[in-house]
Amino acid sequence: MELASSLTSIIIAVLFLILFSPECATSSSPAGNFTPSSEFMSNVRSTIDEVQNLISLLSPFVSTVGGGDLRLSSAVSDCLDLLDLSSDQLSLSLSPSGGTGNSVSDLRAWLSAALGNQDTCHESLSGTDGIVATLIFTGLDTVTSLVASSLEEISSSSTIAGRRKLLRPNTTSFPAWLKAGDRRILQAASPKPDVVVAQDGSGNYTTVTEAVEAAPSESWKRYVIYVKKGVYRENVEIKKKKWNLMMIGDGVGLTLISGNRSFVDGWTTFRSATFAVAGKGFIARDLSIENTAGPEKHQAVALRSDSDLSVYYHCSIHGYQDTLYAHSLRQFYRECLITGTVDAIFGNAAAVFQNCQILARRPLSNQKNSLTAQGRKDPNQNTGFSFQFCNVSSTSDLIANETFTYLGRPWKEYSRTVFMQSYLGNAIRPEGWLAWQGEYALDTLYYGEYMNFGPGSGLGNRVKWSGYHAITDLAQAINFTVSQFIDGNLWLPSTGVKYTAGLTF
Repeated sequence: MELASSLTSIIIAVLFLILFSPECATSSSPAGNFTPSSEFMSNVRSTIDEVQNLISLLSPFVSTVGGGDLRLSSAVSDCLDLLDLSSDQLSLSLSPSGGTGNSVSDLRAWLSAALGNQDTCHESLSGTDGIVATLIFTGLDTVTSLVASSLEEISSSSTIAGRRKLLRPNTTSFPAWLKAGDRRILQAASPKPDVVVAQDGSGNYTTVTEAVEAAPSESWKRYVIYVKKGVYRENVEIKKKKWNLMMIGDGVGLTLISGNRSFVDGWTTFRSATFAVAGKGFIARDLSIENTAGPEKHQAVALRSDSDLSVYYHCSIHGYQDTLYAHSLRQFYRECLITGTVDAIFGNAAAVFQNCQILARRPLSNQKNSLTAQGRKDPNQNTGFSFQFCNVSSTSDLIANETFTYLGRPWKEYSRTVFMQSYLGNAIRPEGWLAWQGEYALDTLYYGEYMNFGPGSGLGNRVKWSGYHAITDLAQAINFTVSQFIDGNLWLPSTGVKYTAGLTF
């Protein structure tokens, strides 16, 4: 026992020295810089050309589709928005700026997002009028192939460079790249807003949408929108040029943004979101977002996020199927409440959830709950979901009906999800995880559990898939912490919330 204790002390001391060394303070990537080859640059330019060609092909359909076909018009809008995002992300990859300052990490994030956008476009068009789909599906596949090639080069560079450095594991630290002004805003109990939204007319605007539309575009300065308590029945969209917005409410359940769009009612899943954000650096704090369509309307998103380096702090996100669409790029959720049923949290972002409460709700009688459906489709993408210090439980009506509830199922071939140091309640089935269909992705996914506790945390009867991992190695678990999440990338998960960088014991 004394020898084991001494060894443990030595290991902790060594880790402490590594973690707190000055050169580790701002880097968690195996290579801070990437020198692109001429082939890489040429490939990215060719990809941008292909994306622009697809946009040109699709644009005329904006004014011609209609006749009551909401699904088709929504799909066309989805594809144009997604292709536009891909074009921006690819352009950033030619001349990296505006990210974390670590080119390898930023390039992998942007190219991972650009790779997934075409897949979402494909899904939106599936089942619609065949003319549009036939026109662009081949082009979508070409773009996907070209992006995958560029992403592979970045990933190969990361692997060659070796292991990344760690960030300071201070539980009250801020990301090193966060500006001092933003730190003061987030530390303030009541940050001074730039504008106020109030339904009673006492503010600058009466709707959230009006305030968002009036916000400056492409601003490097934090712009604070304070939304007073009330129920705002609107669908809010923060477009890609609205950078660094911060939205603050009066508290969870007090400031509520509510919508009811759904797949059954004709919307695409992507377009069903009550609240959608694409502008980078977004922060939400002390508010609630919900989709009230109900379980019988199937896919009905409350929040969809494509905002890079975004954070959701002290928020609640409510829905049933497909509640939270963490669609792409780097996201952080801290002390949030998320409720849902089938694929409650889904998408292909690189997302960390810390100190969050995840509640499974009662679904339709023929449904099984899967709390996650992560959508990584390429092994070189930096994406995945990591849950740390969370409480995974259920609502009282679910417990009463004993619905089968699972931690997740593999939406795409390389689905990646890890639960660490979290409480897993008795609603979780002993198998833990649910197959999507037959043997699909069971060998290529990565599902992991590390040091969880609670009645649903037992590992004895977990699935036996080769892609499932009962993690016992500290070094392996560290890969899914905020400071180290996902194979050599710098994933700093906020533009301002306090976070835990590593593991705690």
